[in-house]
Amino acid sequence: MTTSDAATAAGSAAPAAWCDRCGEAVAVGSHDGCAAARVLEPPRFCAYCRRRMKVQVLPVGWAAVCVEHGEIRG
Repeated sequence: MTTSDAATAAGSAAPAAWCDRCGEAVAVGSHDGCAAARVLEPPRFCAYCRRRMKVQVLPVGWAAVCVEHGEIRG
């Protein structure tokens, strides 16, 4: 499930308001460093509610779970 699928599954059609790496508002500041880091790292915060997610790194990727919006994999 992708991040957009998680939002749809949760009933939210709104775009992500929070950076999934640093947890700060997407509209505030530049998140170029976050985007570069996300190439190699899993998300740490839910992009829709800003909750810290439970992240498990697996040999074939990663899984991140938000208690409100469910699981995303990468």
